[in-house]
Amino acid sequence: MLSINESWVGNDDSHRQTYHYLSVPPADIVDMDIEDFARAYPFTYDAGDRPDLVHFIERQSLDPHHQLDQWVHSFLRKGGSTNTRALLVNLTRTVKQTFTYVARHEKGIQHPLLTLKLGSGSCRDLAMLMIEAVRSLGMAARFVSGYLHVPDHNDDGNAGGGNTHAWVQVYLPGPGWVDFDPASGIVGNRGLVRVAVVRDPRQAIPLHGTWTGFPSDNLGMTVEVNVTARRAGSDGS
Repeated sequence: MLSINESWVGNDDSHRQTYHYLSVPPADIVDMDIEDFARAYPFTYDAGDRPDLVHFIERQSLDPHHQLDQWVHSFLRKGGSTNTRALLVNLTRTVKQTFTYVARHEKGIQHPLLTLKLGSGSCRDLAMLMIEAVRSLGMAARFVSGYLHVPDHNDDGNAGGGNTHAWVQVYLPGPGWVDFDPASGIVGNRGLVRVAVVRDPRQAIPLHGTWTGFPSDNLGMTVEVNVTARRAGSDGS
């Protein structure tokens, strides 16, 4: 189980706030977790789920020449159905293994077609590439913003350690929303701490608006984030 302490301190130390987040225990996904009808792709969501999922299935990026469609369809078995879990795991780990993670400080999300062309992107770019790919298959997917916990002794190059991070959740009948992280290759929520889940990444911006003040006002803040791992129940609960 992972916990986060996040402190915001004004530059003049006049304002201090501390937030505490606690993730759910680590969870992986196996075929038996998925409802029988959805274990093989293609499948159709139950009529009771579709009204809540429709906006998470709608694609946000144009793909006029079907480049993204063609790429994601290469993960499907020819002439038969494809194991749903294996499809999503393969997609996640192929992005991790064949795309280059880069720390991109420009605002916004890189267009998925550009990410596909360049073969590189930030964690949020890789997340949106996978989200749009999954949506093109008719599955519901959403954007997750949070933190990735990488232990100090871990030097395997996982993206996002010590920083905010972004990944994907796909809705699967049975387990519900399941985490897939194409930047690190993680399947399930092990090491991932969710802070926000949204349909559109723009909805995950923590601060947005305008501020009016005087030139002499002190602007700026220092943010410190500490991520710690502990055994479930170690706090006596």
